[in-house]
Amino acid sequence: MSAAASTRLTDAELKAQEKAARKAEKERQKCIAADEAAERRRSARAGFANVSNPRRSTLMTVLCAIFAVYCLFPFVYLVINATKTQADFTSTFGLGFGKSFALWDNIVTVFTYQGGIFGRWLVNTLLYVVVGAGGATLLAIMGGYALAKFRFPGRKAVFAVIIGSISVPGIALAVPQFLLFAKLGLTNTPWAMIIPSLISPFGLYLMWIFSEQAVPTELLEAARVDGASEFRTFWTISLPLLAPGIVTTALFTIVATWNNYFLPLIMLKDADWYPLTIGLNQWKDQASTAGGQAIQNLVITGSLITIIPLVIAFLCLQKYWQSGLAAGAVKE
Repeated sequence: MSAAASTRLTDAELKAQEKAARKAEKERQKCIAADEAAERRRSARAGFANVSNPRRSTLMTVLCAIFAVYCLFPFVYLVINATKTQADFTSTFGLGFGKSFALWDNIVTVFTYQGGIFGRWLVNTLLYVVVGAGGATLLAIMGGYALAKFRFPGRKAVFAVIIGSISVPGIALAVPQFLLFAKLGLTNTPWAMIIPSLISPFGLYLMWIFSEQAVPTELLEAARVDGASEFRTFWTISLPLLAPGIVTTALFTIVATWNNYFLPLIMLKDADWYPLTIGLNQWKDQASTAGGQAIQNLVITGSLITIIPLVIAFLCLQKYWQSGLAAGAVKE
């Protein structure tokens, strides 16, 4: 009799506890809803979007739209004016299409004008980028990794030299480089473009900092304990972890070499070794020379063709860039 009564009391207590738990949960949900509502109001006043209520700030949207127009305006100008003939280019509004659509004719003329010299300039630019920028990226990867993961005398001095090199603008070194290469007899040759492009102090510094954080020292020690050589450890373990940093360094060096203007201007005299930047500038100045022919439509079309490889490079490499954006953001 007493055991049955005790069981009934226990059941009643359990039901009371369940009821109290449900009531507490409802109160908790009310508190959460109130906090979320307060956060939405605060975010709305501050002009930012809330994760639970993804509103958009009108001011930020307008500013981003203005910035996007500012960035895309030169590209739109190139695309529109590349479709014009020379007569339409000089007689129509800059952001309006001409009387005839001559994009394909302009492209064909660009690659056939002056015996197809534009194709030679394009090949020269690709050579300088592949050998120069590629070599600069490789040297920056190996140098930055070594400085980050090995301790040796003079390491701080090397760091000071790299920082000092970054602070010196490249244009300040152009004249000393020209005098040096002139004494070596390398001016007006591809080496005058390739050798200076192999040095990238900023790329070395970037890979140094990235290697310090992206490659755990414990992982390298485990590989050494397993008997892996330093060369194998670098190529099989460290290199995949450095992919985002490698892509960033490669893009910086590629763009710097592709758009290099002042160095080839003083180093090269033979038009057969010109990169695209100097060649297109020569076409632009052609109209101001005695008896020269104005070919602004070809300059615009050539400029449009010139930026296409860079756009392709950014689109192809951005996935490797994005893969490292959140690295280390979540602690597991």
